[in-house]
Amino acid sequence: MRIRVIVNRGGGTLIGGENEVRRKIESAMGAAGIAAEIAMTRPEAIAATFAEAARAPGLDAVVAAGGDGTISSAAAALAGTERPLGILPLGTRNHLARDAGIPLGLEAAARTIAAGHVRAIDVAEVNGHVFVNNSAVGLYPDMVRLRDFEETHGGRGRRRAMLSASLKTFRSFRRRRLWISAPGIEAPLRTPLLFVGNNRYRVNLLALGRRETLDAGELSIHAVRARSRGHLLWAGLRGLFGKLDQQRDFVTVHAPEAEISSDRATLTISADGETLRLDTPLRYRIRPKALKLIVPAER
Repeated sequence: MRIRVIVNRGGGTLIGGENEVRRKIESAMGAAGIAAEIAMTRPEAIAATFAEAARAPGLDAVVAAGGDGTISSAAAALAGTERPLGILPLGTRNHLARDAGIPLGLEAAARTIAAGHVRAIDVAEVNGHVFVNNSAVGLYPDMVRLRDFEETHGGRGRRRAMLSASLKTFRSFRRRRLWISAPGIEAPLRTPLLFVGNNRYRVNLLALGRRETLDAGELSIHAVRARSRGHLLWAGLRGLFGKLDQQRDFVTVHAPEAEISSDRATLTISADGETLRLDTPLRYRIRPKALKLIVPAER
């Protein structure tokens, strides 16, 4: 079994510990019976490294070691090919690994890869950019952009930067004027936050829950109806106690594709936690069962 493990050197759990992470990966893969090639890769080269691995002859699988952004880059390269993707979850949230039932422990994840059980799952796209979890317009990408700025220029850690960015974003509350066009709906939207998920999420305002399936072939679109900071805060408090109402608090659409238009020529969005500046309209679509993912056999 010939496997290449691509490790994002800029991943959240790798900062300051590259040699130790390499040693742990070699140990975990070796214990699972895999003699893996390990490529420690700079963040700016991660997409090109996955693209090369998708074409490289003789590989049985490509393994992404990192967080959701790393997994997203791997999916973009491997979707539509017959080469399976394995995951070593080294991120802070590991949404796809969690929803696919992949163990979060390194040794157990390596054993899952060694077992080699493959399942075809959906990926989503926005204007040609692949994402495996979710995309957003409005408050969340604004918050991510501010968080990254404070981490880079303010010298703050990830958690402090996120807290500061969240408060600043809440204070600058505003609603976007959007238009949604999808099978069954053509309507204007005034919303501070629009989520687009790869398959159906349980939604709790700013916190996305889990997905029950990864291969239903549909986007899950939720636009928050909040009209003011107070309304958003009240909805958030109700969300803490599980009191959100899909009809009252969200415009919800489930469809294989959707177009989001704006009076702006470009919009900043997030896709799997990374921010992008894209031309409008935003064209979202699902690619059913385009990615072959190595998962536990019971999944």
